[in-house]
Parts: sequence; structure tokens; C-alpha cells
Amino acid sequence: MTLLETEDPALATEPASLPAPAVFLQLLLGKHITYSLSAIARMGVADHMDTAPVQIDELARKTGANPPSLYRVMRMLASVGVFEEVPEKSFRLTPVGQLLKTDAPGSLRYSAIQFGDQWSTRPWEHFTETVRTGENGVRKAYGKDIFELFVDLPEQAEVFNRSMTNISAAMVEPIASAYDFSSIDRLADVGGGHGMLLASILTRHPHMQGVLYDLPEVVASAGAKPHLAGCEARVRIESGSFFEHVPSGCDAYIMKFILHDWSDDHCRQILSATRKEFPTNGRILVCEQIVADGPGLAKLVDIEMLAMTVGGKERTLAEFSDLFSSAGLRLTEVFRTESPLCILEARSA
Repeated sequence: MTLLETEDPALATEPASLPAPAVFLQLLLGKHITYSLSAIARMGVADHMDTAPVQIDELARKTGANPPSLYRVMRMLASVGVFEEVPEKSFRLTPVGQLLKTDAPGSLRYSAIQFGDQWSTRPWEHFTETVRTGENGVRKAYGKDIFELFVDLPEQAEVFNRSMTNISAAMVEPIASAYDFSSIDRLADVGGGHGMLLASILTRHPHMQGVLYDLPEVVASAGAKPHLAGCEARVRIESGSFFEHVPSGCDAYIMKFILHDWSDDHCRQILSATRKEFPTNGRILVCEQIVADGPGLAKLVDIEMLAMTVGGKERTLAEFSDLFSSAGLRLTEVFRTESPLCILEARSA
């Protein structure tokens, strides 16, 4: 079951019971929720809240906000289940709102900030041209592709990396528990960011050595991250481009939310570079969403990939199988996790 298939108790009126124009307008106004969540996250409003009600004037004073404006935004977010409004213009957090707190388990605060950052918003001004031509909106807006752009925007790039770490926090335990890693002696996390997934797997398997591999500017601060505490002696940090090479001497390679950023041609380069380092019984573990029939988060994320990446997309199971085959690999098994991600295991063909 995906996130979009669950019932949202915050919606007081089922869309099916609304007139078509009302449903249409609700869809058009979705950006208001995105920008409001991003603003609230950027101001750190939820860090001054909990399950006890807090009066709007106090929140405005603590965050430097205009009280009437803050009230209107929070009233709207309360209507979609982020906050609960109580008398005297006070609000408290719901379980959804808890995710806006910086230190909450599974926090998505930096993801909310990311969706309001300039690099994330300007490409949508060019989305009609993206649909017409297939050229991503980041290049239309900035003349560069996304990862080239991040070199010029280090502060926004850091927010993006923190956002990916936030999202990883919600995904790592389902991945770590859905696959039997016990036969792996040395695991490389390719494009592993700050190493949260690798740390989670190493913690469960004390015999295992790990290699964290990403671009130099990404892994530069990874060694100091608290989630590596306790296993840092078993982690080697390497940097480079996964289009050219990946770490050698590993019997398995895992990559999470990597292939969906890139076109089929780019993915073949990544997979082929990885296959070259395989031992006899080597394997690649690709952690991605799989597009299936019916509603699903993957179909929404697919549009984000269309707007933001160089040919990136969410793929069906058949598309993954064909992609592996084109890189001299075969899809051997698919493992479902208790998250939107699946683990696709591939070995040499």
C-alpha cells in the first residue's frame, strides 16, 4: 500500500462528493499547501509546538512572523490535517505536523524547506515547455542541470542533502529489515549521501565493512554525522563519479533513489561501471519505487523527475528488468519493504 492509497482522516469532505469544479479548484490550489508547509518549516514554527495548544501571538513572537498572516496559514494547514486549531486562535501538532519538528523521529522539515527553495520552484515556470520538448525545467531556468547547479548554490545544496537524509531516515529501517545482508562482507553505498542507510545496515551486521561513495562535496561532511557513531571504524569514505567508476573490492553495491534521477542511458553507465567491479557472486541492490497500476506516490514523484532531472523517471518492473539486461545484468528478485520502496536485486547475466 502506498501513501496515496491510505485514507486521510483530515479531509472533512470526500472529493467524490464535491461538484467537479470544486474538485478541480482543490487540485489547482495544491501549491498553496506546498508553499505554506515550506514557509512554516523555514521559520521553525513546529519547533515551538507540541501536543499542547500554543497561542498564535506566542508563535509569531518566537518565529518573527506577522500574527494575522501566520494565523491564516496555520488555519489552512489545520484544514488539511497538519495542525489542530483550538479556541483562542491556538494550535497544536497532529502526527503529520510532528514531522515539521527538526528533531522529531522521521522529521521531514528539510524536505519541506527544499520544496520552497528557488532551485526547486523556478523550473516549474517552464513546465509546459518540458512537456512539449522533454527538456527538464532546471536547464530551462538556469542553463545547467541540477547537480551542476548545486555547485553554485551550496546552501540550497546542503538543504537538499539534509532533505535526502530526512527521507532516508524513513526508508532505512524498512530496507535494512527487508533483505538478508548477512552474506555480504563488504558493502558499497553508491551515491550514499551522508551514509544513513549504510550505517543502519552496518549496525545490524557487525561483521560487515562499508564504503560510502558520493561526490566530494557531498561526502566532505559525512564523517562527522552522528548516525555513523559506533560503526565509523568500519566505514571507508570515497568520492568520485559513479558514471566513471565505483569502489572496488566489494561483494555488493546498494543504491537508493539513484537510478530515478537519470535517463536509461545514464543508468546503463552507472550499472555497467558497477558490474565491472563485481566478484563472481556480486550483486547490485537497487532501492526504488516501482510504478504499478492504480494510484501511487511513484506517479507523482515521476513528474518531479520529469521537471527536475536529465531524463530521470520512476520505472515499472518491466522497465527495470530491461534496463538491467541492457547493462549485462539480470533481475533476480524483488523484495517489498514497509515503505514505498522496493529492493531490486540484480546479478551478472
